[in-house]
Amino acid sequence: MTIAKIYFLLPLLFLFTSCTEASTDQTTSSLASEAGKTILPEDTAGLAKATFAGGCFWCTEAYFERLQGVEAVISGYSGGTKANPNYSEVSAGETDYAEAVQVYYNPEQISYQELLEVFFATHDPTTLNRQGPDYGKQYRSVVFYRTPEEKKIVDDFVRHLDEAGVYRDDIVTKIQPFKKFWDAEGYHQDYYVNNPSDPYVVSVARPKVAKFEANFRNKLKPEYRD
Repeated sequence: MTIAKIYFLLPLLFLFTSCTEASTDQTTSSLASEAGKTILPEDTAGLAKATFAGGCFWCTEAYFERLQGVEAVISGYSGGTKANPNYSEVSAGETDYAEAVQVYYNPEQISYQELLEVFFATHDPTTLNRQGPDYGKQYRSVVFYRTPEEKKIVDDFVRHLDEAGVYRDDIVTKIQPFKKFWDAEGYHQDYYVNNPSDPYVVSVARPKVAKFEANFRNKLKPEYRD
């Protein structure tokens, strides 16, 4: 698998529903509660955290959850300043937050560099404030680094992509220090799994996840390899 396999830039995606439109009737879904996921300190002992924003978090969450070495993924909001942001205002572009995911992973099983490979291969880092049918600064591409070492890894990785000519256009992904992550509402957690009939999941997310599984098969958890 090489990073050059960029397979999500499909014009047909623009014909489908957007992440925001697909969510309008999901707030009362019986498949998920408002409480969201519970991540206890004892559950994260020995785990590292990484935070990414790359479009609708329903898709981003689904990719990372399938990776061997990833123990949990939370959908939420990062990159903004307002306390306690909610989906209604974030999705409407009323805040400076981006839809993001927080990844809890075992660094002995998967590296930060490998997470970056997945991140850059599963969205278009050359489109400003847009991913497929989703428009707005809330869908911008961002890597939130936690340490100087992580920043160097990201800088080197992006430089490699540029030098290799992987993309025709310039990479616009922001590389920013991590400050705060707010969990999204409970019905957004595991959205891809819990809402298989959602129009956005059917027309946009499912084809992308299927291609991700095919191209990253050697990095998937056993249950996703069949």
